[in-house]
Amino acid sequence: MTTENATSVRSATRVRASELVGRKWLNTGGEQLSLEKLRGKIVILDFWTFCCINCLHVLDEMRPLEEQYSDVLVTVGVHSPKFEHEADPVAIAAAVERYEIHHPVLDDPELDTWKAYAARAWPTLVVVDPEGYVVAHLSGEGHADGLAVLIPELIAEHEAKGTLHRGNGPYVAPEPTSGTLRFPGKALLLPAGRGSERDSWLVSDTGHHRVLELADDFDTILAAYGDGTKGHVDGAEAARFNEPQGLTLLPAELAARVGYDVVVADSVNHRLRGISLATGEVTTLAGSGVQRLLEAGPARVDDDGAGYGGPLGADPLQVALSSPWDVLWSESLQTVVIAMAGVHQIFAFAPETGEVSILAGNGLEGLLDGAADSAWFAQSSGLAEGPDGVIWVADSETSALRRLVPTGDSGQVTVETAIGKGLFDFGFRDGEAAEARLQHPLGVTVLPDGSVAIADTYNGAVRRYDPASGVVSTLTRGLAEPSDVVLDPRGAEPLLVVVEANKHQLVYVPIPAEAQQVDEGASQTQRPTSPVAPGSFDLTVRFTAPTGQKLDYRWGDPTQLKISSTPPELLVSGGGTGEGLNRTLELSSEVSEGILHITARAAACDGAEGPDGEIPDHAACHLYQQDWGIPVVLTADGDTELVLDLRGMD
Repeated sequence: MTTENATSVRSATRVRASELVGRKWLNTGGEQLSLEKLRGKIVILDFWTFCCINCLHVLDEMRPLEEQYSDVLVTVGVHSPKFEHEADPVAIAAAVERYEIHHPVLDDPELDTWKAYAARAWPTLVVVDPEGYVVAHLSGEGHADGLAVLIPELIAEHEAKGTLHRGNGPYVAPEPTSGTLRFPGKALLLPAGRGSERDSWLVSDTGHHRVLELADDFDTILAAYGDGTKGHVDGAEAARFNEPQGLTLLPAELAARVGYDVVVADSVNHRLRGISLATGEVTTLAGSGVQRLLEAGPARVDDDGAGYGGPLGADPLQVALSSPWDVLWSESLQTVVIAMAGVHQIFAFAPETGEVSILAGNGLEGLLDGAADSAWFAQSSGLAEGPDGVIWVADSETSALRRLVPTGDSGQVTVETAIGKGLFDFGFRDGEAAEARLQHPLGVTVLPDGSVAIADTYNGAVRRYDPASGVVSTLTRGLAEPSDVVLDPRGAEPLLVVVEANKHQLVYVPIPAEAQQVDEGASQTQRPTSPVAPGSFDLTVRFTAPTGQKLDYRWGDPTQLKISSTPPELLVSGGGTGEGLNRTLELSSEVSEGILHITARAAACDGAEGPDGEIPDHAACHLYQQDWGIPVVLTADGDTELVLDLRGMD
């Protein structure tokens, strides 16, 4: 772990980049690309999957670099799916359009290119120089600053050698989709008088970067908030959002006091916004616009977390948030609850004070129940509250339905799982909740009988969980990525309103008298298995700070590993959280296979002054983090060590 110049740490033995192999190319106008055709360009391979919030963050991190270096840099998205639905070519094409990806994308459904580059995590970035050699292997997000240093170094090196070719890249824009809505995210029923004179619907028109008020026909626009241009602007006439998602309506008396009616999860702006339905005024309620990486920081950070997300409870406009995906006014907690997808936590926002706090989750990605401050979530994306005060959570990356149960202490909850098994377990199976499976759910609502309807997004279905019986069933299927489900209780027979994102519409769905029982099986994400030997096992995570950055030792060791396993018996010793990026584990000889769960963190800051290389006051600091789930099979002749790259330079 050094802060050496990136060009000086490349190994003497250069590794030739493997060819790009997959099913189909997107965004190339039908041209089949190859590394040979890209020779002379700096190529960044972005291994991603469209369910992954960290992958979406990387797409946004890369946009300024792609624009700045458009004549020499080509990003190639290698879509290597985690979930079964993500291997559907129609779904991939929709995701490429939805997230406004302006570079070529290789459809890699069998993970052939993923395996060739030894990728182990989403996202992974591999930098290939103009001669076709790998020069960097980066896991996780937050690498834009390092790439902003590396790219000019590669430009200078290869211009001097005559191996850099300037000119347009191979990107060809696809035909856009148009309509009233474009990839809508969430919906909210507005009672008469809070919006229009009659009941209406508020919809996050995510792909058009605005919020619409629609009539019951879901087509007539009654009001629009945001001018449809991506950005962050407050005001009434020309307000701007960036992929807004969740919406919640405050109680009328509270809204009158604070001056806005609706709270919006403005996801890519990493902010909460407020809308006054009477004036059309849009205001920023919380969020600095800087993406939060996690709450706790590295092994040790200063008490308020400054430099790694900003302290909570301070000025709400200075607090860093991370991809808020849904919001909910909680009657039981008397606060706005936030599904903070980007850091795998549940936050809270107090409208009258502006205070932002953590309600549940410690920032680690996975499925772990218990006390709020030790629970694990994974990209929570949907919220709903029952009359008993229980808050239901669609925890998308674990394909789980979770619940926050009030403890009786003011504002405190515990975390329980109703459906779901883990990060890599999914499927389409009804029946007893312990054996039932979902696939990346994004929305949830509570029905009149106390059961819970779930927008089971990647199964294209609405499912139901009955807490009384513990049974899961299917209400309807055949939908195109339903991203939300909302109860419309107004008629003699209540209806469901489903936000059908990939058909750019909202639809009414009757609640059937008898639900279906479906069993299409349980699945696991299929990734290459690593053969390992039982006994002593050495784990190393490589991290090289970018040029101009220095590891941050101001509060102790700035690196950290957290290690656990499934099943727990796989790890005899070496688990838990500790400083450093090297660990010796003891693997059991009594377990045949399992998964090693590894989280690595490293903190670095810009610049160093003085003979001892002190970090300057007010230096910009960066936290690098990645979670890996490494499937292993134990065999006597297996490997006795594992090397992973958090930020590795060749």
